[in-house]
Amino acid sequence: MGFLIKLGKILSLGLLPIRRNSAFFVTMYILGMICAYAVIPKKGELYSLAWEELFFDVYLLCVVLALIPQKVRRWIRPFFYVLAYATAVVDLYCFVRFDSTLTPTMLLLVGETNGDEATEFLQSYLSLDLLGSSVGLVLLLMLLHILYAAFSKKVWRWAKSKLAENENLLQTAREVKEKFLIMAPYASASLGLAAVILFFSYGNLCWENKVLYHRLMSYDNIGDVEHELTKKPHAVQYQPIYRLAFSLYANELTAKQLVKLKESLNEVKVDSCSFKSRNIVLIIGESYNRNHSQLYGYKTPNTPRQVKMRRIGELVPFTDVVSPWNLTSFVFKHIFSLYTVGDKGEWCDYPLFPEVFRKAGYHVTFMTNQFLPQAKEAVYDFSGGFFLNDEVLSKAQFDTRNTTLYRFDNGLLHNYETLKGEGEGKPQLIIFHLKGQHVDYKSRSPKVQKKFDKDYYKDLRPELNDKERTALAEYDNATLYNDSIVKAIVDKFRKQDAIVIYVPDHGEECYDGAHFYGRMHSAQVTPRLAHAEFEIPMWIWASRKYRATHPEIWRSVKASRKRPYMTDALPYLLLDLAGISCPQYRDELNILSDKYNAKRKRILKGKADYDELMAQEKAEKEKEAAEEEKKASKNKKGKKKPRRGIKKHSR
Repeated sequence: MGFLIKLGKILSLGLLPIRRNSAFFVTMYILGMICAYAVIPKKGELYSLAWEELFFDVYLLCVVLALIPQKVRRWIRPFFYVLAYATAVVDLYCFVRFDSTLTPTMLLLVGETNGDEATEFLQSYLSLDLLGSSVGLVLLLMLLHILYAAFSKKVWRWAKSKLAENENLLQTAREVKEKFLIMAPYASASLGLAAVILFFSYGNLCWENKVLYHRLMSYDNIGDVEHELTKKPHAVQYQPIYRLAFSLYANELTAKQLVKLKESLNEVKVDSCSFKSRNIVLIIGESYNRNHSQLYGYKTPNTPRQVKMRRIGELVPFTDVVSPWNLTSFVFKHIFSLYTVGDKGEWCDYPLFPEVFRKAGYHVTFMTNQFLPQAKEAVYDFSGGFFLNDEVLSKAQFDTRNTTLYRFDNGLLHNYETLKGEGEGKPQLIIFHLKGQHVDYKSRSPKVQKKFDKDYYKDLRPELNDKERTALAEYDNATLYNDSIVKAIVDKFRKQDAIVIYVPDHGEECYDGAHFYGRMHSAQVTPRLAHAEFEIPMWIWASRKYRATHPEIWRSVKASRKRPYMTDALPYLLLDLAGISCPQYRDELNILSDKYNAKRKRILKGKADYDELMAQEKAEKEKEAAEEEKKASKNKKGKKKPRRGIKKHSR
């Protein structure tokens, strides 16, 4: 019997954390489930382990609180209450008003908001309709919690006094108490055992997510964090407090790189500038697979305008160009920085090429349809645009910028028309950053400009099903629309002394030998992956006036079109076109130069040598062809000539 009593006391310890923090456990669990259900996106589902992981989290926190002395615990709990309720209200408010939970960009915007802007914001977005939303539910729970904390003891004392006045009720209460005291040890032991079992079983279920979250929060640069989030599985930040912690962490990482970039501002030096090309236009596309371009032999006519410009001799396509990464933010850091793969240090240790152009005397315009800070911004855009949107760095790089994003890229062109008068008379560097063929493809072209549908591919791609043919059609429609956009940009400079360079950030899979579209971020780089996600189109266009006044440059463009190239070296081509001489310039990285190093290794994702992959693929194909030929020859030799029989004739 004594053993059972001791066992019961030990088992009842499992209930101790909840008993010492009963109100905390109940309110925090309810708050957590409100937050989990409130942010489910349209056609989305609740995180599959929300109930279990929340129990694990709250119980673990109660264990920690239970180990703290009561005098200290009574002050720590209110801190957690304030943090949990405040974070939940802000997170759900963002979701209700902006259709987005807390993000690093949102936190950054809050940090950059002054008092007047904050007042105007609150006046604009605070209204009574919030009470009918999930924010209202959190406020109601908070109110009930406050009322309980303020009046529960008074209500209990009042109930006891009323009970004492009534002898019958008092006697009944005493009987219930006696029965409770008898049953309490058993109930406490049972509930304690159940709590421990649930804690460990639920902990086992959600442990993978905890490990993934720890890994997410352990990187030392924002690029690696972004890459982590492309992997499957990756951490699910299912509660506001996790999203807040991640947002703070992401901003801290970018702040470190911003410090380095600002330090490199002092290193921007220009020895001289001949303004060799007075108007340089760089068009940066998005998610463009070279093997899906008519300009490069693709069967679907999705770039007719570029094909025509090539035919009349004003556009030169480069045939062997790859991107260093298949993530926009990584590519942008490589394209904008004078850092190239293999250099010492990090990309943020080097100047950004627009800074050099401004220092040299160019008027720099940046028109982006992706990288503007907005509340509903994913970490990918945050990672890619933070160094472009920082106030100090933006002023150092650009004279003119747009402030609005558009559904379709033609909106960006209309916006440029209103800004192009700025810097008139000065040499110009104009950068257009398009949405291009970014997922989802259906949203990248207006309905009136769609040409292809699933039926178009029945004979071309019979191995695909209707859903896959539809996605392929939308990708080709987006490519066709992009063709109209780049042609419209070119036309704006047709009568000027101008040169235009087009290059997308990276490629995109769209059923290239696999039933898959998008990008396989966590996969090993294979030859198939390299073809689809890293091989990109790149071309240079020049106006008639430019070709006439710069015949030597145009000859160099045509002569270098088959050279192997990786776009991390793009700034050196631009510096040469401008005639900028500076300490950082390296002629061996300029594809138009006679000193260009065509044997430079082209490393994809920092680990795979593109040219080695291609050589490996070629060797394997040659081996397969030789084996097939050998097999066919053997079969041919193995066939014996039929013996001629003697015909017997019956008489």
